Amino acid sequence: MEGPPAPSVGACLRDWDELQRDFQSIQETHREYRLQLEELTKLQNSCSGAIVRQKKKLKELALTLRKCKASVPPDKEEILLEIENLVKERQGVFFDMEAYLPKKNGLYLSLVLGSVNVTLLSKQAKFAYKDEYEKFKLYLTIILIIISFTCRFLLNSRVTDATFNFLLVWYYCTLTIRESILINNGSRIKGWWVFHHYVSTFLSGVMLTWPDGLMYQKFRNQFLSFSMYQSFVQFLQYYYQSGCLYRLRALGERHNMDLTVEGFQSWMWRGLTFLLPFLFFGHFWQLFNAVTLFQLAQEPQCKEWQVLMCGLPFLLLFLGNFFTTLRVVHQKFHSQHGNKKD
Repeated sequence: MEGPPAPSVGACLRDWDELQRDFQSIQETHREYRLQLEELTKLQNSCSGAIVRQKKKLKELALTLRKCKASVPPDKEEILLEIENLVKERQGVFFDMEAYLPKKNGLYLSLVLGSVNVTLLSKQAKFAYKDEYEKFKLYLTIILIIISFTCRFLLNSRVTDATFNFLLVWYYCTLTIRESILINNGSRIKGWWVFHHYVSTFLSGVMLTWPDGLMYQKFRNQFLSFSMYQSFVQFLQYYYQSGCLYRLRALGERHNMDLTVEGFQSWMWRGLTFLLPFLFFGHFWQLFNAVTLFQLAQEPQCKEWQVLMCGLPFLLLFLGNFFTTLRVVHQKFHSQHGNKKD
């Protein structure tokens, strides 16, 4: 049986000519891309410089307005108040603009990633990265529930405990890096809800180095039970906060880059107050962990430095979580009470 006929030289030459034309087209497209990229870089630098100059002048104007308030004539008060409000609004506009411009990394990102630019230039890329961050938290929370349950009820081994604590260290380290990138891209997470992940990273690292012994065994079951409960509450938060944020974004009441957090914020007041008892119980469990560890540190058999160094982060986490949540609840009650009076 004869095989297929061999291709002719003419067909090969035609294919080569076609490839040459495609290659020349690719070269031209790439040249145009590089020119556009250079123009984009110039525009970015120009825009960044203009924003810096404008913000500096607005700051100077705000200081001048404060100095002039005492001597302003009555007929000019309304105009000055309007200018003050516009200055505040412009700060928010600049924040949104800067989310699409390259910026210098903060200290933490500089230490981890160096000077690489982490600013995403399109809304789609920003939202996709934010969505991936939310899914990462949700999936890892489910995994942490399963592993903590396994360590608590099925396996009593320092090796599996160390694996669980190593996963916690990696999880919180990854969260801090991803959150820093999201902040660079316009996410409005700040304050305690950023800092408490650094505290949790430190705590998990100390737990990882705690050797097996009497003190460790006395605290082990309490810690694993707390970890299970904390992961369960975080799962509830991520699940319900995601739905709430989706509705609020559709109504135009929240920013597209707002994130779920392991706590309570003012926008959660409508529809998510049922989470408050779970949160406060978890906060007081952190206090209970701190008290237990401080008591263990006072026992004569206690030789490990990890006992005290775990107690301090647990106390710090309780204070930060409890008073931050309490402040949000107090502000909402106060604002609602003020609205009823009006």
